[in-house]
Amino acid sequence: MTSTEAVTAGFQELYGAVPDGVWAAPGRVNLIGEYTDFNEGFVLPLALPHTALAAVRRRDDDVLRLYSADLGAPQVELRTEELAPRGDGGWAAYPAGVVWALRQAGHPVRGADLYLTSTVPTGAGLSSSAALEVVTALALNDLYALGLTRPELARLAQRAENDFVGVPCGVMDQMASACCTPGHALHLDCRDLSQRQVPFDPAAHGLRLLVVDTRVRHALGDGAYAERRAGCEEGARRLGLSHLRDLPYPELDAALTTLGDERLRRYVRHVVSDDHRVRQVIARLDAGDVRGIGPLLLAGHRSLRYELRISCPELDLVVDTARAAGALGARMTGGGFGGSAIVLAEEGAADTVAGAVRTAFAAAGHTAPRIFTAVPSAGARRLTAPTA
Repeated sequence: MTSTEAVTAGFQELYGAVPDGVWAAPGRVNLIGEYTDFNEGFVLPLALPHTALAAVRRRDDDVLRLYSADLGAPQVELRTEELAPRGDGGWAAYPAGVVWALRQAGHPVRGADLYLTSTVPTGAGLSSSAALEVVTALALNDLYALGLTRPELARLAQRAENDFVGVPCGVMDQMASACCTPGHALHLDCRDLSQRQVPFDPAAHGLRLLVVDTRVRHALGDGAYAERRAGCEEGARRLGLSHLRDLPYPELDAALTTLGDERLRRYVRHVVSDDHRVRQVIARLDAGDVRGIGPLLLAGHRSLRYELRISCPELDLVVDTARAAGALGARMTGGGFGGSAIVLAEEGAADTVAGAVRTAFAAAGHTAPRIFTAVPSAGARRLTAPTA
C-alpha cells in the first residue's frame, strides 16, 4: 500500500467517508543563510523527500476535525469561528492556525476533516511544522477554490506560526515547503519573496549531501530564538536601518564600530556575513563548482557557533568530525540549540564520514544520530484528484 493509499484508508476508517483528496508538503534543509529570513535577507533552502501528508474533506459546517496518525492521540475537534491564539494547542495548533489565518485574511473557509501523517523528523530543524502548515493551506486553497499563489499561502502559514502558535519564525520554511522544485535549491529574497531556482544536484557531481539529525530536540518557542530576533532588530534600529539586509557587506566593519553592545555586534556580523555567503554559494553553483561551497558551509557554522551562539556540543561534534574525516564542508542548519547539521562529501567518502560521526557520538556517550541523504525534491503538491 502506498503512502497515499494508506492515508486515504486511514481517513475512511476514522471519518467513515472518502476524502476529497490527498496533499503533500515537504520538510526542508537550508543550504546556507541562517537567521537571515526575518532580517529580510537571503536564504538557499531545498526541499527534502520527507513530507507531511493530509487527506482532507471539506465540510459544510464550521466543525474542524484534526487527527495525527503519528501520535495516535484522540481526534481534536474545534469550531472555526471560535479559533483564537492560545499558545498551548500542541500539534493541532499548526493546522488550526492555518484555518484561523485564512479566515482572518477574509477567505471563506469553513469546516474540514483532516487526517495527517508525516515523515519529516520533528524537532530536528527540518521544518516539520511548516510542512504541516503548508499541506493544510494548500488543501484548503484547493477545496475552497481560494486562488491563492504559493507565496501567499506561505505568508499565511507563517502568520499561523507567528500569531497563532506563537513562534516568531521568518518565512523561509513555509516558502521552501511551498515552492521548491526537484534538483534545485531555492534562492529566496525574504523581503519581496522573489525567487529563483538554482540548480543543485550533488549526485550529478559525484557528491552527497548528508543530513545528520543529532536527535537533540530543539523548541523555538522557548525564548532563545526570539531573543536573537529582537537583538537583530535592535541592531538594525541602532544603525538606522529598516532591516539588517540593508547593510552592505563592504560597510560591515565600519558599522560595527558604532555599536557599543558586543552581543549586538555579534548578531549583526553574523546576519550580514551570512547574506554575503548566500551570494557566494550561488555564484559557485552557477559556475558548476559545487565542491567550492564546502569552505563556505564551514564558515557559516563558525559564525553560528561563535557569533550567534546557537550551536550545541552535538552539532559541533558533527562538523568537526566530518571535516576531520574528509568532508568538503559541514554546518548546523535550522534554528539551532539542537536539530540537524548538513555535510557535503565526495560520494566515495560519504559512508566513511557518516561512520566517523556515528563512532564519535558513541564515544561521547550521545544518542546515535540519524543520518540520511538530502535529495533536492518537489515542493507542496496535490497527490490525488477530487473524488467523484
